[in-house]
Amino acid sequence: MPKNSCSPRMKRFNKTILVFAFLCPLALAQTAFVRVNQVGYLPTQTKRAYLMSSASETGATFSVKNSSGTTVFSGPIGANLGSWSKTYPNVYALDFDNATSVGTYTITVSGPIAAASPSFKIDTGANVYSSALANSLFYYESERDGPNFIGNSLRTAAAHLKDQTAKAYLTPNYNAGSGRFSGDLTPTGVTLDASGGWWDAGDYLKFVQTTSYTVALMAAGVRDFPNQMGAGSTNSNFTNEVRFGMDWLLKMWDDSSSTFYYQVGIGEGNAQTIADHDLWRLPQADDSFNNCTSQYRYICDRPVFVNTAGGAGALVSPNLAGRMAAAFAICYRLFKATDINYANQCLLSADHIYSHANTAPSGNLLTAIPFSFYPETEWRDDLELGATELYLAMRGVTGLPTGLTHNATFYLQQAAHWANAYITGPGDAADTLNLYDVTGFAHFDLYRALGLAGNAATGLETNQAAVLGDLKKQLDKAVAQGNTDPFGFGFPWNIYDTTSHGGGISVMAAEYTFLTGANTYAANANRWLGNILGANAWGTSLIVGDGTTFPDCMQHQVANLAGTLNGMPPVLLGAAVEGPNSIAAKGTLSGMRTCPVNGVDVFAQFNGKAVYKDFVQSYSTVEPAIDLTASSFLAFSWQVAGAPSGTP
Repeated sequence: MPKNSCSPRMKRFNKTILVFAFLCPLALAQTAFVRVNQVGYLPTQTKRAYLMSSASETGATFSVKNSSGTTVFSGPIGANLGSWSKTYPNVYALDFDNATSVGTYTITVSGPIAAASPSFKIDTGANVYSSALANSLFYYESERDGPNFIGNSLRTAAAHLKDQTAKAYLTPNYNAGSGRFSGDLTPTGVTLDASGGWWDAGDYLKFVQTTSYTVALMAAGVRDFPNQMGAGSTNSNFTNEVRFGMDWLLKMWDDSSSTFYYQVGIGEGNAQTIADHDLWRLPQADDSFNNCTSQYRYICDRPVFVNTAGGAGALVSPNLAGRMAAAFAICYRLFKATDINYANQCLLSADHIYSHANTAPSGNLLTAIPFSFYPETEWRDDLELGATELYLAMRGVTGLPTGLTHNATFYLQQAAHWANAYITGPGDAADTLNLYDVTGFAHFDLYRALGLAGNAATGLETNQAAVLGDLKKQLDKAVAQGNTDPFGFGFPWNIYDTTSHGGGISVMAAEYTFLTGANTYAANANRWLGNILGANAWGTSLIVGDGTTFPDCMQHQVANLAGTLNGMPPVLLGAAVEGPNSIAAKGTLSGMRTCPVNGVDVFAQFNGKAVYKDFVQSYSTVEPAIDLTASSFLAFSWQVAGAPSGTP
C-alpha cells in the first residue's frame, strides 16, 4: 500500500455513482465472540485467540475442548488488549500454548458473557496449511485468460482469444482520477500476441505491474519450497502456473526489438466507447460482445499499450524493469534443467530489460492506466530484487547463453547499490512486503546472496548486517503498529490491501527467524497470519475456502455469475480479498447478482476502527486480485516447511 494513498484499486462504473458507506455499529444486547485462526495452529507454536466483548469480562475463564468435549486446557482469560469499538470496547487475549495434541478443538468462555469459537485444528504444518496452499493454486488456475484455460466448475470456456492478434496503441490522454480518456486511441501499427496471463482482479484487465510481482513471488516459492509448491507436491505444484504467467510476461517484453508493453485492455472508456469496468459478464462473452459494434470495439478487440517512454529501445520504468528481470532470472533457474532454450530466453530477457531500466525516473512511475489504479512510488527495491536474482542465476554457472550484457559480479554490485539506495532513500521501511514494496523479498535473497558471494561481497555498498537491520526495521514498525491494535495486527485495518500485508509481514517474520535463528518475531508471524484467517473483529477469514467463514459475495464476475452466493461449492477457492478498509463501496451494474441475497450485512455490528462488508458491490473490501493472493502462498509454505530447501 503506498503511503497516504486512498484507493490503489479505484474503480468507477459507467452511469453509476459510487457511494462510500461509512457503516456504524448496531446497538445490540451484551454479546461476546471468540476469534480464532480458523485454519488452525501448529502444536509447538504460540497460540492466541481473542475474546471480543461488549462488556467487561473480569473473572472469566476459558477452556479448550477437543471434538469429544474433553477439556485439554483451561485458565483465566488474559489481559485486556484494548477497545475495538464503542460496541465492543473489550478485547482479551486467550493464550493456549500448552494445548499441543493433534486434534480438532473449540474454545468456550465462561464468565459475565459466555462465548464460543468456531472449530479449528491443531496439527502439523502440512495438515493445517496444505489445503490452503492447494486452494491458492486453484485460484490462479481459475484466473487464466486465453486459449490455455483450465476447465472447472467455474470456468467452462476460453476467453479473449482475440488477444492473440491484438493491436498496440499509445497511452491516451486520460483523466488522472477517473481514468476516462478523451478522443480515440492511436495505434502504433504493431500487432502482437497478448493472449494468456491471469486477469488482474475481479475484472478482465491484465497488467505487467501485478503479474510481474505475482510471478516473481510464485517462482521464488517453487524454487525455495519445492516440496510444497514444486514438483515434490501432488496437490499444489505451481510449476505449470509459473510458466503460464512467465509466458505472458515474455510476450510483454519483445526482446528482439527491446520493446515493452505494460497493459492489455482498458478499464475506463469515454463517451463513445464502453470499457471493461462498464460491464458485468463472463469473460468468454467478450470476443463477440454486442456484435462488436463501434461502441464495444475495445471489449472485443482489446488494446495493448506500449511503453509510455517509446517503442524499440526505450527505457523502462524501473519498478517494472526490476520485477520483470527478477521473474525472468528465477525462470532460468527453474527451467534450465528441463528446457534450456526457454531458460536461456528468460535469462537474456532478464539481462536486457534490466539494462533498459530508467534509473533516474521523474513524475509518476509507469504502472497502469490510470496511475491511480496502482499508485506505486518506490522503485529502488525492484532494482535490488532484479539484480539479486540475476546474480543468483548467473553465479558459478557455465554455459550461459551468448548475448548477455553483464556478468554475475556486475549484478552483485548492482544489488548492493540499490539496496543501499533504498535503505538510505526516502521510502526506507515505509512499507512491508506487498505489491508496492518488495524489500521483504529482495533483502531476504540479497542477504543469502551476500553469504554465497564470500570475499566477492567485500567492499560493496551494503552488507548482510545492513540488509538484515533494514528487514528488522520494517518488522519493528509492524510490531509497533500491532501494539496499537487490540488484535495485534501489524498493518492498519483501515487501509487498502489489508489481507496482502498480513501475509507479507508473516513471511518477513519467518524470513528473519530463518536468517538469525532467533525467535524474535515468531509469535508475530503466527498471529499476523491468523489475523487474516479469522482472528479479527469480524471473525472471518479473508481468503475464500480457508476457514469456516469466508467471503461469499466477492466483487468478481466469474465467482458472482458462475459460483454460489452462500459459500457452498463452487466457489473461487484461494482468492484473497482486499480485506477491511475505511470504506465500503457501492455501485451496481446490469447483470450483477445481488449478494448477499437477503441484503443483510452480518458484519456491520463488528465495524469499528475499520469496516468490512461482504457485498458484491464493495470492491474496497471484497475484490480479490492476483497480487493480493501472492503473499498467502508464501506464508502457507513457510508454515508447512519451516524453512526453504537448499540455497537460493
